[in-house]
Amino acid sequence: MSQTLSTDVLIVGGGVAGLWLNARLRAKGYATLLVERESLGGGQSVKSQGIIHGGAKYALHGALSGASEAIADMPRRWREALDGSGELDLSGVRLLSDAHYLWSPGTLAGNLTSFFASKAVRGRVDQVKGEQLPPALQNPKFKGKVYRLAELVVDVPSLIARLAELAGDSLLAADDIQPLHDNDGQLVGLRVDGREIRAQRIVLSAGRGNADLLASLDVPQPAQQLRPLHMVMVKGPSLKPLYAHCLGGGPKPRVTVTSHPSADGEWVWYLGGDLAEADGVARDEAAQIDAARKELSQLLPWIDLSTAQWATLRVERAEPAQSGFVRPDNAFISDQGALLVGWPTKLALAPDFADRVLSHLERDGIRPAAHPALPELPRPVIGRTAWETAF
Repeated sequence: MSQTLSTDVLIVGGGVAGLWLNARLRAKGYATLLVERESLGGGQSVKSQGIIHGGAKYALHGALSGASEAIADMPRRWREALDGSGELDLSGVRLLSDAHYLWSPGTLAGNLTSFFASKAVRGRVDQVKGEQLPPALQNPKFKGKVYRLAELVVDVPSLIARLAELAGDSLLAADDIQPLHDNDGQLVGLRVDGREIRAQRIVLSAGRGNADLLASLDVPQPAQQLRPLHMVMVKGPSLKPLYAHCLGGGPKPRVTVTSHPSADGEWVWYLGGDLAEADGVARDEAAQIDAARKELSQLLPWIDLSTAQWATLRVERAEPAQSGFVRPDNAFISDQGALLVGWPTKLALAPDFADRVLSHLERDGIRPAAHPALPELPRPVIGRTAWETAF
């Protein structure tokens, strides 16, 4: 039998939420060990658009919802971390854009939506024109309105790499994860590839993987819901950077565009929003690409897509099950004794997720304890983005 390890907090799931939590705990003196069965960030994190939302897109009907209030402080906290002055030092992480934009294509409904959004987010929106416009919209044919949001867009692989650095020796690649109980049947840790790891608290932050982990632990709650998306990627020499929600007349952005650099110097546009939701999920790849092509040709007719390459990606965002399948407003943590089960529900809410775990530890009087140094452990690799493998 391999040597038994001990730690204060054992985290399962190496997406941004788990890695952020790991770094926060280590900064506060806790011994941690983070276990990942696949690649770091390889689930939902590298499939996200990297937008650090401040809630503007949830306010498109002119009223701030619980979601927009809860998330409003996230851009500030991320910005401070990226500046090296926040709760974590993320100063080496690549910032793709210092702002995200709301973009109305010029329809009456879109303009009204922009107007209400600008009122709802209480001065966190400024209209931009001319050279202040995103490069892709700086064209004489563009007749819409654009509002600059106090949000930002990060390069997720760069973020994961930095969080992995902050993890030091606390990362463990694993294949098999099983519960570890004491003689009274209480969960005291996990058996990872046959090695016993004991911990004061165990945190599940594995996104979609939480459901399988809970089943293996014979823990029926909390239940999980999956919110499917059918994202579109387009790569071509005519694309210029664009980070924006294109508004329609409804409560959701018509399309959300983020831009990501590829190895050959061209830009890849990653398309989400309403395009990727219900109707998009029902389409096959060819139909979804056709729908995206029509959307872009209608919204941005001056952009030459004749030589563009296209691909799609299906994503299942994992969340705690909610009545009516609504989207949770905040990060979520469920207390199961020594087991804490959580979902950040959104990339931007990783700091909120860590706050909630720390609050549970403080409530339960869990303090850093002395543990033997960890041996050299096999480390998980960093996940690759979809556009790295698609093009």
